[in-house]
Amino acid sequence: MRLGRSVLIAGGVVVSLGVLAGCATNNPLTGSAGPHGVAGFFTGLVHGLICPIAFVVSLFNHSVAMYEVHNSGALYNFGFLLGAGAWGILRFSRRRA
Repeated sequence: MRLGRSVLIAGGVVVSLGVLAGCATNNPLTGSAGPHGVAGFFTGLVHGLICPIAFVVSLFNHSVAMYEVHNSGALYNFGFLLGAGAWGILRFSRRRA
């Protein structure tokens, strides 16, 4: 009985994420130069590393954003993902020690 409920909840989460992902659209500014040019892989890596701090600041200052919309596309996204994922790796390594 308990396993069936867990499967039902997991299925509901997957369906909800699928519906939300279906609402997403492509970034029309990808590849276009902003005031500081086009952000690439290393900029995405740095933005990913500072994203928790940038998120808190963006709650109070509307001119600060977590994500650069003028980016190179897949390379920027990959760097951002690696940078944001580094927080989990750092947390895991400290827990083991």
